[in-house]
Amino acid sequence: MLIVPTKEELERDFSGDQVDYHIINAGEHPNCPHYEGTGTKTSVALNFSEKKLTILGSQYAGEMKKGVFSVMNYLMPKKGILSMHASANEGKNGDVTVLFGLSGTGKTTLSADPHRRLIGDDEHCWSDTGISNIEGGCYAKCIGLSEEKEPELFHAIKYGTILENVDFLDEHQHDVDYNSSRITENTRASYPLNYIDGAKIPAVGGHATNIFFLTCDAYGVLPPVSKLDYDQAMYHYISGYTAKVAGTEVGITEPENTFSACFGAAFLPLHPTVYAELLAAKMKKHGTKAWLINTGWSGGKYGVGKRMNLKTTRAIIDAIHSGSLDNVKTHPSPLFNLGIPDTVPGVQTDILDPEKTWSNKEEFKKTLTKLAASFVENFHKFEDKTPKSVVQNGGPKL
Repeated sequence: MLIVPTKEELERDFSGDQVDYHIINAGEHPNCPHYEGTGTKTSVALNFSEKKLTILGSQYAGEMKKGVFSVMNYLMPKKGILSMHASANEGKNGDVTVLFGLSGTGKTTLSADPHRRLIGDDEHCWSDTGISNIEGGCYAKCIGLSEEKEPELFHAIKYGTILENVDFLDEHQHDVDYNSSRITENTRASYPLNYIDGAKIPAVGGHATNIFFLTCDAYGVLPPVSKLDYDQAMYHYISGYTAKVAGTEVGITEPENTFSACFGAAFLPLHPTVYAELLAAKMKKHGTKAWLINTGWSGGKYGVGKRMNLKTTRAIIDAIHSGSLDNVKTHPSPLFNLGIPDTVPGVQTDILDPEKTWSNKEEFKKTLTKLAASFVENFHKFEDKTPKSVVQNGGPKL
């Protein structure tokens, strides 16, 4: 989860000023809910002045990585470096793609591309020299995992990988049942980056050529792919829209729409516009293109339509990487004014326009309007610190 320390670093005296941050993970030991600022037996507390992270009442290992990520989100922008809740990979020609997205949007799956080298699957920084991973490995969801669907991830699980919350087909043989959610939907595999075939070591690359904002739209009204201008890129980055799916949080059994600023609001000590302005500046400086990718529902909302086929999403991403969509004609989507490509190689044309996949057109319009209204309402809290052009041109028009 973290960058592997050198031999010299391990031999240091872990006390006093030599330590960057202490992580005190008490696992099962409960927090006292009467402590100020807490109300449950689970507490994850980060103290920037004392440089300590304390975890109580949680055996979820991800609290450690996200705690360190929160530290990076505080320190890096002060140096003009953008910290990102995103995965990244690199093509044969050195082109780098950054994939933003919350849990359940396909960030880990889509970044593990057999045709590209993986830089990392979750947390990165964008500095004046390019993109760099701030972790030493991956922490992947493995519910429903199979060799056929996700071969790169499947083969990364080998001796040395840590499995969390998994169940077994046979308790004596320890054959993992990846389809079991008996313990939780949130089963995980933590493995070093070099366990992924073709991973880039050291995990650094150049400046981003393409940025993908991955969203799992449970309403089923956003296009599977759309091209964003700079104002739209900032708007959707600040919005951070997706649907929480089963396994991302306790109590979530059906998709639930949510907005998480910069696709990681819980880990941002600074105002979201700080990160958004850094992103926009770097995109303009390096000519980076931005795309909104819907990995959610098509042909209707959750319960009516179907989840977007992974092969379709991969074909879209392959087309972007090949440059096939750089100059393709686009048409605006209703209300959101997103640039929908007229054609994408290897993808059925009808799928590209969500309205065409719905049998009930009136229901589509009502659902689209409902989603657009939620975007507008959510963005009100950011308007005072967001550039006017982004407020006026970046989002949907009701």
